[in-house]
Amino acid sequence: MNPLSELIARHKKGEPVGIYSVCSAHPLVLEATLRHARASNGLALIEATSNQVDQTGGYTGMTPADFREFVLAIAESAGLPSRNIILGGDHLGPNRWQHEQAEVAMTHAECLIRHYVAAGFEKIHLDCSMSCADDPTPLWDERAAERAARLAGVAEDTAREQFGESRLMYVVGTEVPVPGGAQESLESGITPTAPEAARATIAAHQQAFVKAGLESIWPRVIGLVVQPGVEFDHMHVIDYQSHAAQALSRVVDEHEHLVFEAHSTDYQTPSALRALVHDHFAILKVGPGLTFALREALFALEDMEILLVSDTQRSRLGETIERRMCEAPEYWQNHYHGDEAQLRFARRFSLSDRIRYYWPDHAIQAAQQTLVNNLIEHPIPLPLLSRYMPLQYRRVREGQLDNHPHALLLDHVTTVLRDYAAACTPSSIPGDQ
Repeated sequence: MNPLSELIARHKKGEPVGIYSVCSAHPLVLEATLRHARASNGLALIEATSNQVDQTGGYTGMTPADFREFVLAIAESAGLPSRNIILGGDHLGPNRWQHEQAEVAMTHAECLIRHYVAAGFEKIHLDCSMSCADDPTPLWDERAAERAARLAGVAEDTAREQFGESRLMYVVGTEVPVPGGAQESLESGITPTAPEAARATIAAHQQAFVKAGLESIWPRVIGLVVQPGVEFDHMHVIDYQSHAAQALSRVVDEHEHLVFEAHSTDYQTPSALRALVHDHFAILKVGPGLTFALREALFALEDMEILLVSDTQRSRLGETIERRMCEAPEYWQNHYHGDEAQLRFARRFSLSDRIRYYWPDHAIQAAQQTLVNNLIEHPIPLPLLSRYMPLQYRRVREGQLDNHPHALLLDHVTTVLRDYAAACTPSSIPGDQ
């Protein structure tokens, strides 16, 4: 049995357990995730999104097969067996080709699905919620469900061709938050999906699967994406309010194999994460919140570097990032708004963390390596570590962490992962790195 289905079965029997899904291609975020899974003897659910990784490379330059090998290589160095890793594909559908006619976009999406499944990805989020060039806006549930079933058929055929059987688990839904945080202001708040809308979405997909001859795989549809009332934008976070989502929460009680998948849970408080899992949002997606934590740690290390290293030898990481973001603004210019001071602030500090698209840049990578090398050559004194990274200072003092820049970076990311692990396994104490 797919280990993900075992976990969902436990949740459906009344255990308040869940799993968090790490949506990132950053090697340090993945290393932190895989090391934490090894330390806690748990599963690591790693997902690639359709804009990160596709059949032509996505913005990371990796195909699904490339991404799998990338993750497995990091896992091997981290000491985590491959059997403890579940790979997932997020927002798989016509998203990358919305500007095309629907049939053209869906043909590309079928190719995308084939590549993901053939590469061994077993958790498949079918997202056909977006309108293509010749579609009405918004797209109605029945059409989105019909397209999702079409892609599920391709996925099943590919799995049987490649592996002789299908262990695929599916997530569906039409009220899918925009990846990477809200583009609009959150001042008016976020309304959870109406229970009747969730029921209509489930019914539309179940009918579409039956119509496509896929009724036998419907029990492997384990997740429904809805809006639980959580979101973040550049400067604000809307926290989960359990009382506002109780009617929605009860919808999945009507289905023996279904839980909710919550997107945009980045920056939720530990108590909010626990409440989400308790209320059947048993799959928690996190991405920008992890690269934001990595950025915090890198900038803290640079602040210490400035105090320890001569001006001519410094990495100038922050300056390099700012220069490269301004030289190649395509990943942030349609997202950040305001005067120059506001734009500069957003580029460096925004919760939507558009910097994450720039870490692979060669100049930025070189500056980051210089930073790490400088702090190896000039070890960080404990008083500075206490000032700039107090959580890591405490763990260093307790003998749980090496005072080494690489270890400090991983631990700062792991601080976020610990909150998710605690929410998903409330009866146990997550292992430490």
